[in-house]
Amino acid sequence: MTHALLVNYQYCSGCHSCEIACRNAHGYPLTQWGIKLEEVAPFELDDGSFEWIYEPIPTKLCDLCADRTARGEDPACVHNCLAFCLEYGTLEEMTKRAEELGSRVSIVLP
Repeated sequence: MTHALLVNYQYCSGCHSCEIACRNAHGYPLTQWGIKLEEVAPFELDDGSFEWIYEPIPTKLCDLCADRTARGEDPACVHNCLAFCLEYGTLEEMTKRAEELGSRVSIVLP
């Protein structure tokens, strides 16, 4: 059964908890990330509102915390996400969840 990570970047606050949790769980040096938070700086839309996007992006180092998930735990990034915008489950569950949430989500496979 294939598992996946769902990223709901509509609610990501840019706190970097996912990066820190991943680095601590895997012992990565400060120059490497299993998940990296990227920012699209604020810009004004035609209606006068502003768009400011943070998106956690898993890298090639991400194995969805195979050791944690083998024990039935969530990956470190999901467990420590303060905005609850990261979810972990089967590909089928995450696809259904993405359909429920609509836009501004992505599904990542290991």
